[in-house]
Amino acid sequence: MDALEAITSRRSIRRYTDEPVTETELEALLRAAMCAPSGFGQRSARYVVVREPDTRRMLSEVSKHAGPVAGAPVAIVVCGDTTAERHPGTYFIHDAVAALENLLTAATALGLGAVWVGVHPWPDRMDAVRAAVGLPEGVEPIATVAVGHPESVPVSPDRYDETFVHRERW
Repeated sequence: MDALEAITSRRSIRRYTDEPVTETELEALLRAAMCAPSGFGQRSARYVVVREPDTRRMLSEVSKHAGPVAGAPVAIVVCGDTTAERHPGTYFIHDAVAALENLLTAATALGLGAVWVGVHPWPDRMDAVRAAVGLPEGVEPIATVAVGHPESVPVSPDRYDETFVHRERW
């Protein structure tokens, strides 16, 4: 699958088979995430890989949208390490979000399903994720990604909408 096909066919997948995500697949996802652009080249995105069912269950209770995390064979908590920033408080969120998009696109390209569960900027969700995975001070949870082999894959609609585009000026 080429890059444009992976981008345009990516869907949020919330139901997974029991087939495990292999270490090879997991490494490919993390490698793709780590290839994302980064403000000032600071590479502040960090990752916590969670396979343990009890921890995934805790992560699935963080919000009403987090349920798929419990049913996925693996979850990846994507974080921003504020201590890695050259200009504190600036790009850790951008770095993490760019990494998230690469991870989601790579999952599609590998035939996996994934869904992004927002954590930041809600303090209650952030505190729950911090506690569940033991994040140190200065590492901010941005999102949790549930990953697995999709139970089914919905057809991707064409999402291009010319009315969203403004040329030269609004």
